[in-house]
Amino acid sequence: MWTSLQERNSALSRLARRLQDELNMGKTASAIQLTRVNGFQHRAARDHDSIARASPIDLSLVARLRAGEESALLELVRRYHGDLLRLALALLSNRATAEEVVQDTWTCVIEGLASFEGRSSLKTWICRILTNRAKTRLIREMRSVPFSALRDSDSDEPAVDPVRFFLDGRWAEPPHRWTADTPEKLLMQKEAMECLEQALQELPASQRAVVTLRDVEGLDSDEVCNVLDIRVTNQRVLLHRGRSKLRRALEEHVIGA
Repeated sequence: MWTSLQERNSALSRLARRLQDELNMGKTASAIQLTRVNGFQHRAARDHDSIARASPIDLSLVARLRAGEESALLELVRRYHGDLLRLALALLSNRATAEEVVQDTWTCVIEGLASFEGRSSLKTWICRILTNRAKTRLIREMRSVPFSALRDSDSDEPAVDPVRFFLDGRWAEPPHRWTADTPEKLLMQKEAMECLEQALQELPASQRAVVTLRDVEGLDSDEVCNVLDIRVTNQRVLLHRGRSKLRRALEEHVIGA
């Protein structure tokens, strides 16, 4: 999933930091917040105007690519190849298939440069192409259905075990806070790195893809919805469930250490 050990450690550190930041901000403070996320009735359409548009750097790079500059192509691949491989692995799991889809994506990117209008960031545009190629591959191999139709195996389960709360919604077993061990210190331990990486790989494909894009690649909510072609509410639920499982895995590691 990672192109180098340094990239792996850096990505896992960002992910662990995000899990702790969310906990410290009180986003999982009550049973109501954690369990009602499964019952969202609101189905607001995405606001495409809020999606980040291409930056001047993006536009300059695209102009160089269209002019046929070889150095621009090398820069593009160096900048995004690792991101694409991580996303492909999140969607497909099998590394050989993921690498084929990434190569296919690069071909589509080069052939489709003329269609890039700058209405999203270059990274978002490229990731959307990869997602579409991955969907096509999955459908062709008859192993799955389009991403937006994926149903998690635990879609009817609450994000956090209800036994961890009192009836009035207060925590009976609150999340373990990493007060003594920051995520950076925690991830210096080989076992903790392996724990988080394994937990990420064991997430359902839809949750793994959303968490990877949000917490590893740094895309915002609207960009993730654009890349994966899902609703804002669906993205929120998938992200919450994925983060909850990862946080629980780290809690159990810390408690059992």
